[in-house]
Amino acid sequence: MAEAAAALLERAARRDAALDELRALRVALQAVPPAALRARLGEHHLGALFALLSVNDREQVSACVSILERLLQALEPVYVIRNLREELQKGLVHPDDSVKILTIAQVGRIVEDSDAVTEILNCPELLQQIINCIGGEKIAVAKEAIKSLSRIAQTQDGLEALFGSSLLSDLKNVMATSDIVRYRVYELIVEISSVSAESLDYCAKSGLISELIGELTGDDVLLRATCVEMVTSLAHIPHGRQYLAQQGVIDKISNIILGAESDPFSSFYLPGFVKFFGNLAVVDSPQQICERYPVFMEKVFEMAESQDPTMIGVAVDTLGILGSNVEGKQVLQKTRSRFLNLLSRIGHQARNAPTELRLRCLDAISSLLYLPPEQQTEDLLRMTESWFSSLSSQPLELFRSISTQPFPDLHCGALRVFTAIANQPWAQKLMLDSPGFVEYVVDRSVEPDKASKDAKYELVKALVNSKSIAEIFGNQYYLRLRAYLQEGPYYVKAVSTTAVEGAE
Repeated sequence: MAEAAAALLERAARRDAALDELRALRVALQAVPPAALRARLGEHHLGALFALLSVNDREQVSACVSILERLLQALEPVYVIRNLREELQKGLVHPDDSVKILTIAQVGRIVEDSDAVTEILNCPELLQQIINCIGGEKIAVAKEAIKSLSRIAQTQDGLEALFGSSLLSDLKNVMATSDIVRYRVYELIVEISSVSAESLDYCAKSGLISELIGELTGDDVLLRATCVEMVTSLAHIPHGRQYLAQQGVIDKISNIILGAESDPFSSFYLPGFVKFFGNLAVVDSPQQICERYPVFMEKVFEMAESQDPTMIGVAVDTLGILGSNVEGKQVLQKTRSRFLNLLSRIGHQARNAPTELRLRCLDAISSLLYLPPEQQTEDLLRMTESWFSSLSSQPLELFRSISTQPFPDLHCGALRVFTAIANQPWAQKLMLDSPGFVEYVVDRSVEPDKASKDAKYELVKALVNSKSIAEIFGNQYYLRLRAYLQEGPYYVKAVSTTAVEGAE
């Protein structure tokens, strides 16, 4: 097979390969291992195949792309960049998207190789073509270009090449293509900035982060909504948060939220701005953020208390994020009756809202109620018990009724709520006192699919691993739960049958 492929390759290298031969070569190469390909490949083979891409025949181009994908994968990235630089440059501007995707995939391999990536830095024309690919119509090409440039910028030399030369002008020129392309460049800048404080410094000096922030606080409400997601990504990184604080961005966002009531278009950007503060609170300090920016908490409560399902969903998500750690829970607890009333609304939504919002409510409830064993003080346990009681007049039955509905997502969401409270003694007593609840937990027949079986198993595991379970549930139930855990999530009990003589 390798000999047949080699003969076909020689025909292609002489540029007289017919389409049928290219098809035969494509098939033959599938059975040839990479090592055998490497031994037979010459630079003239590849150059000739790249030359065949220049014809205006879609079927021939498609065949050549398939062949080149196989051949190039057999070569080391260093070889590709050293010997096929010109072909790569032509491939990046080829009118056929499949050729661009082939070429940008090779660039992706090159930038992942520490030896090969230095070769690219010595080829500004190729870097310029990669930058231009960000402005291409094909999103797959643009994303690969962003990924490659982000990888190149992870070294000092790469940062210098991108931001200390004429390539920065190329980057700014491609931004002018359209709003969509401008956002892609912002995405690249945020990715690079997130790597280190030094990377952020290069991006800041380029002026592109200032442009992003300018759009975030500008008058275009749709631009605000898009840009705040990128700024939120930057806020996840310590040096990014420090930069945003120094530039007064966090204060600006707080002021925009404050003025949102008088803006009839605030619904476009408000969810993103509130999410920004929710994420900031978790990675920083919930107490400090909520004390310094009280407008954030007030807006979350207002949104949760509104009649707008979109706003309720964002508020519920944010409360779940905020209450995912003990400090955040304590911040919420300080609002006293207002939060307890809000929990009642969330419990109502978990039962009656459209499915997507019900799921978001269930996830938020799980996050709010979970307490790690090492943080289960008497005060915190009393707090989670009071929160659970506030969700409904019969909260355990509420989630049990949701868990028996024939919708896998809701079923698993309700099981996650039980899992969140399973290691807390007050919840274990409630479960034991609820008729048939323990039988339901160990009943495998009610779990129709893999996701449900996995969710039930996590609940059983949380119960068994709790220090108080044996004492509260008693030996009989505890042993049944342990047996379930040891048998695994997918255990099926064997059913024995006895043959009866004379039976049909």
